[in-house]
Amino acid sequence: MPKQLELFPGYAPPEPRIVPRSEHPISRRMIAREALKVLYRLHDAGYLAYLVGGSVRDLLLGLTPKDFDVGTDARPEEIRRLFRASRIIGRRFRLVHVYFRGGKIVEVVTFRGPEEFEEDQEVYGTPQEDAFRRDLTINALFYNIADFTIIDYVGGLEDLRNGIIRVIGDPNVRFMRDPVRMLRAVRHAARAGFEIEPRTWEGILRHREKIRLCSPIRLRDEWLKDVTGGWAAPWLDLMFQSGLFREIFPAYHRALVAHPQAKAFLSRLLRQADTMIKHKKFPQAGALVFFLYPYLLANGFLLPPEKPERPTQEVERRLLEILGSYRFCKELFEETVVLLSALLYYRYFVLRGKSPPKKLVRKSYFTELRELAEIIFPEERKLLKIEMKPRKRKRRRRKNA
Repeated sequence: MPKQLELFPGYAPPEPRIVPRSEHPISRRMIAREALKVLYRLHDAGYLAYLVGGSVRDLLLGLTPKDFDVGTDARPEEIRRLFRASRIIGRRFRLVHVYFRGGKIVEVVTFRGPEEFEEDQEVYGTPQEDAFRRDLTINALFYNIADFTIIDYVGGLEDLRNGIIRVIGDPNVRFMRDPVRMLRAVRHAARAGFEIEPRTWEGILRHREKIRLCSPIRLRDEWLKDVTGGWAAPWLDLMFQSGLFREIFPAYHRALVAHPQAKAFLSRLLRQADTMIKHKKFPQAGALVFFLYPYLLANGFLLPPEKPERPTQEVERRLLEILGSYRFCKELFEETVVLLSALLYYRYFVLRGKSPPKKLVRKSYFTELRELAEIIFPEERKLLKIEMKPRKRKRRRRKNA
């Protein structure tokens, strides 16, 4: 047995479970045309070509994958020669992006070898070794384009059927090597409504503080997916229960602990955001407004404003308290600041039953702003007991007879 598998007792069956096409629902019609082209070109060139990772999981769950990634035994240089419109990226471990019209990209990864042998050099391996390198059992399933079978080395099909989130191998070892795996366990539990199995959950509780050792940019990319993905409300609950929210957003956590009503308000807003994201295209900045607005209320904006002002500088300062270390995309950060400061400005007029000024109504983002306000302000009134006066109608002057 390969040494890599000795690290995972109980997870290494003598042979993988291979599910024939007649026993699973995945059809080539469900796979993006670009991914099929990559799979077949690799296969025709004599290489193994598997659909890997989250796309297989999502197809089995009846979801539409956001991306289709391909795994192969071809080396990066060999992949590059097969696809003219491609590029090798990465330093520690190289992979290939294959480009198609419309900005579409298929990521092709060479199967990785044992993790303990990898320091500053690439270690390639077999499909079995690659499966045991992945984070969760449900993310380690392969779809083989050669015969349309599903290959399962780690018990992912059983966990998928039972609604279980399980880290591959010993959680203590796996979370120590890459603490971001804890966030991914929480994400997939929240996204699919699955249960995190006890050993994995205990590992998260034991090692949650180590999440701060990760690169801020990696952490930003991970939590931004959750806040804007359509499962933010259950994600928030699991992040609080696990203690990971406190580690990633310490200032926000303190504010929510000090103002319990603000936490309930945040949960309700995130449920609203999830519903909107699932039913239509919703911008990232809009989702961030739902996530960040309660923090502003808990830090200086809870009382109704006395005069109409756009608190842009104060909003930016407050957001930097919790987002500053994450090197946010400048454009997204500025767009979020504009919406939040405009929302607080608009709030003044709504509280007093007045019409907003024309200079605000003429803004390109006013339609989105009003849509946000129609959800946020009623929830604010319910939970925070802030009075919203009805808009007064102007009396028409009677013409002299």
